[in-house]
Amino acid sequence: MDHDILIAGGGIAGLTAAAAFGAAGFTVLCVDPAPPVTSREAEGADMRSTAFLQPAQAFLDAAGLWDRLAPHATPLQTMRIVDAGGPEPEARLSRDFEAADLSPDLPFGWNLPNWLLRREMAARLDEMANVTFRTGVAAEALFTRTDEARVTLSDGNRIRCRLVIAADGHDSALRQAAGIDVACTRFGQKALAFAVTHPIPHGNVSTEIHRTGGPFTLVPLSDHQGRPSSAVVWMEEGPRAAELHALDVPAFEAAMTERSAHLFGPLTLASRRSIWPIIAQHAKALTSERLALVAEAAHVVPPIGAQGLNMSLTDLSALLDLARAAPESLGSAEMLDRYHRARITDIRARVTGITALNQVSMLKPPPLRDLRAAGLAALHGAAPLRRALMQLGLGQSR
Repeated sequence: MDHDILIAGGGIAGLTAAAAFGAAGFTVLCVDPAPPVTSREAEGADMRSTAFLQPAQAFLDAAGLWDRLAPHATPLQTMRIVDAGGPEPEARLSRDFEAADLSPDLPFGWNLPNWLLRREMAARLDEMANVTFRTGVAAEALFTRTDEARVTLSDGNRIRCRLVIAADGHDSALRQAAGIDVACTRFGQKALAFAVTHPIPHGNVSTEIHRTGGPFTLVPLSDHQGRPSSAVVWMEEGPRAAELHALDVPAFEAAMTERSAHLFGPLTLASRRSIWPIIAQHAKALTSERLALVAEAAHVVPPIGAQGLNMSLTDLSALLDLARAAPESLGSAEMLDRYHRARITDIRARVTGITALNQVSMLKPPPLRDLRAAGLAALHGAAPLRRALMQLGLGQSR
């Protein structure tokens, strides 16, 4: 074999997979058509951020990534949900979910900008003798037998390996090559992602503000140019999101300050703006012969509750546990069947749940927005239910 594992996709999930399987002793080739953009100001930089929830820390540490990421990570101590669904776009109900209710010493998680994650993860792979990260090439074709996979790359090279991991996004070429169908929900929404500074400190509180069209979420970042800073994901119906994306900076800053219910004072744009469509999607099977789907090749959810990437890390953890338990069976039908069974029920449940939450966040009629606010108050007021939902969000069984 040329490698034990070929990973298609050099996004955050693919880079994490390469580091994790490499740290476990497997030989890994990770390929991606484009080099990672590793500077905040560079064209094409991913201006989204990723909140790694508590269970992710041990996985990242074992992969040799956490020591690189920790100095840049902003802890998330509180998750605040604000309803601004009244006649005016201002906060009328606010409820805090505190990490201390679950563990006195740990936050819910840690937030980092995606462009920085790509920089640090690619640097980690450069240190690893048994991991190769190649950019400018893509996995284009897949041929499998019971004992091996052969992947044709876009440069004409053919790679033999025991396991192929598809981390090549929601339009995964390898998933399509394997003939695996998906179930997809389209919301007619788009999301804007950017960074801001603001005069009022965030206090390590992630704030999700609901009115119509979808949530407006501010997630804490490290200070930028001496001012408190947050990453923002602003979800709106598609036409409205396109209008916002096209505004000049002063008009956009006025619109986002109003949408934030003025909770942090005037918001100042501190990055480029990116925009993408919102869907919910899951693959109807997670495996094929010698192939495992992970991350957005397996599931896509709206950016609510920091679930997307953390679901992806759960995929990788389950797959890695199986590989370490029986390395001689890497990529076998038995191993991949066990991976599918370990993940498919949780994936379907989370995609369904987050789809419902997103539809609730989009409500327009005032009576339904009032009902949403009442539901939030009731949920937060029942302490056992509140703790159970926080545990569920973290992926904890109890």
